[in-house]
Amino acid sequence: MFKTIKNDLPASIVVFFVALPLCLGIALASGAPLFSGLIAGIVGGVVVGSLSGSQIGVSGPAAGLAAIVLTAIGALGGYQNFLVAVVLGGAIQLGLGLLRAGVIGYYFPSSVIKGMLTGIGIIIILKQIPHFFGYDADPEGDFAFFQVDGENTFSEIINTLNYISPGPTIVAVIGLGILILWDKVLTKKAKVFKLIQGPLVAVVVGIVFFVLTKDNEYLSISGPQLVSVPIPDDAASFMNQFSFPNFSVITRPEIWITAFTIALVASLETLLCVEATDKLDPERRVTPTNRELLAQGTGNIISGLIGGLPITQVIVRSSANIQSGGKSKMSAIIHGFFLLISVILIPRLLNMIPLSVLAAILFIVGYKLAKPALFKQMYNLGWKQFIPFTVTVGGIIFTDLLVGIGLGLGVGIVVILIKSYQNSHFLHIQDKSNGYHKIKMTLAEEVTFFNKGAILKELDGIPKDTYLEIDVRNTRYLDNDIIEILEDFLWKAKERNVEIHLISEKGNIENPPSFLEFFNLRPKTA
Repeated sequence: MFKTIKNDLPASIVVFFVALPLCLGIALASGAPLFSGLIAGIVGGVVVGSLSGSQIGVSGPAAGLAAIVLTAIGALGGYQNFLVAVVLGGAIQLGLGLLRAGVIGYYFPSSVIKGMLTGIGIIIILKQIPHFFGYDADPEGDFAFFQVDGENTFSEIINTLNYISPGPTIVAVIGLGILILWDKVLTKKAKVFKLIQGPLVAVVVGIVFFVLTKDNEYLSISGPQLVSVPIPDDAASFMNQFSFPNFSVITRPEIWITAFTIALVASLETLLCVEATDKLDPERRVTPTNRELLAQGTGNIISGLIGGLPITQVIVRSSANIQSGGKSKMSAIIHGFFLLISVILIPRLLNMIPLSVLAAILFIVGYKLAKPALFKQMYNLGWKQFIPFTVTVGGIIFTDLLVGIGLGLGVGIVVILIKSYQNSHFLHIQDKSNGYHKIKMTLAEEVTFFNKGAILKELDGIPKDTYLEIDVRNTRYLDNDIIEILEDFLWKAKERNVEIHLISEKGNIENPPSFLEFFNLRPKTA
């Protein structure tokens, strides 16, 4: 891991600046103490990063759990009661890992995963537009279409037009210019520009701008437009920010229901993120999913025990890590230590960072996830890829992450059923002679009950006076439902004067007396 430190250290700085406001914003959107988001970010970086088999994934508090957390804190009677559910949720994740449930992540189509990445990229850009212009009514980390402030993604952007602040906008434009210049020009000129990352320079410029303009009535950046890290007065007040679970409520059914909900949602988000980050990884490494569930479960137990929010692997931070050149898990681990050290030693300096500069950094992250060329690429792959892809993107934009993925997956399943319907057989009308139609039907390698409709339709459409060849030589599995359809057709065939010629690996049979008898005698699987 230390061999790649020259790549991982600069990447960890970028991930730190992306993670910091998201940790705080997700805590705010969840109705939890702000410090709980930082705890989750630290544990996600240091603990989960150390245990995980993912080399480029980054874990922390997830926006997808914010609504669950907000509801659960109220329903369970307080944050300390909720922490019991977080600990139990982590234990359940450990169980899922031991049961090898990580395989679930492999059953999501590539088109849906690409749609997820693109949808998240677009959402990042849309959600950061208000922050870019200094309008910060909605907390960072609120990625759902319907926001916690009562607005939605697009109404928030429209409202921004009435609240554009000159100072945050100017420094955001400067920061965005630095990032583009760094990425497109300077990194190709000298190695020093690869070592010192553009986002770090943009943040430093943002702090300098804040200091120089804080007494300027027109250009100054106010408190809500800055990062807001809790500032303890002394060591005792710092320790008082930690909360601990109230295990006296562990027998309450609603605690366990919440725990299972956290475990299932967090595991699903993690597995989806693992699949997505593996696709983004330039080295195409494969993350062991069961080990990832064990790492996430351990992280959630520790986070819950010291007052942190639930943890998942998070695509925003993970993609920022990849795009910044992170090569190993050291990047995630170091970013966790940066969070820890900074909230202890330099919280006042962190609170000078304009949110608009961080929005500029996230603009670049979002654009790289949702490049317009990807839409063209998916379109060129055909409708079977493009439709699930666009449904996933639209679902994420207009609902939330999990609903959008669910919609894309549903459409993907429908596409599979349609193709299964079409691929159950091949029908060839070969010739007509002496008033007889000659038709050949070649059954596919596997024919299941999904194919009933297609085969039934073709058999019912066979005209009178037909010579029908049914070729099952390549068929390795034939569902009993299909055999019954063929059996029923024997009776219709006599009425229509249809002669049947069955071609199989065992030989050819003219007008078989019974398909049920024939196929029950031959093995159904190769």
